Amino acid sequence: MLETINNTTFKELKDGEILNLERALSPTKRLDGHIVQGHVDGVGKIINTTHNSNEIVYKISANPDVLKYVVNKGSIALDGISLTVSNVDRNSLEVSIIPTTIRETNLKDKKLGDSINIETDIIGRYVYKFLNKEEKNSIDLEFLRENGF
Repeated sequence: MLETINNTTFKELKDGEILNLERALSPTKRLDGHIVQGHVDGVGKIINTTHNSNEIVYKISANPDVLKYVVNKGSIALDGISLTVSNVDRNSLEVSIIPTTIRETNLKDKKLGDSINIETDIIGRYVYKFLNKEEKNSIDLEFLRENGF
């Protein structure tokens, strides 16, 4: 679809390049992992990698319109890889990735400056939208606090 090509890194793919395809979560099974739908919310850039003993920390710059949905310890998909956010600020996010994930995905071919597709958490997007609606309804921040959320 033109929407996909225009809003993802797919327009940069070359013949034979590896692409990650993670199946969407089935609601008929036990929830194990993140809810990944395969919808790309934006494109970021790899701006730093730090190699530690059992992990590589990727720092990804992204548009604030995407980052507003990202929270520490929250879910994110990068190039279709379901991951947990280890840090987020106004201009970037970080994920810590184990060697197995690097080996078995296209991350092994990524380098500094490369673009990467970002899918934020769908639940976070809905919560953000409901709490930031101009038209107020009965579910607002006060309602959520009063009801234990």
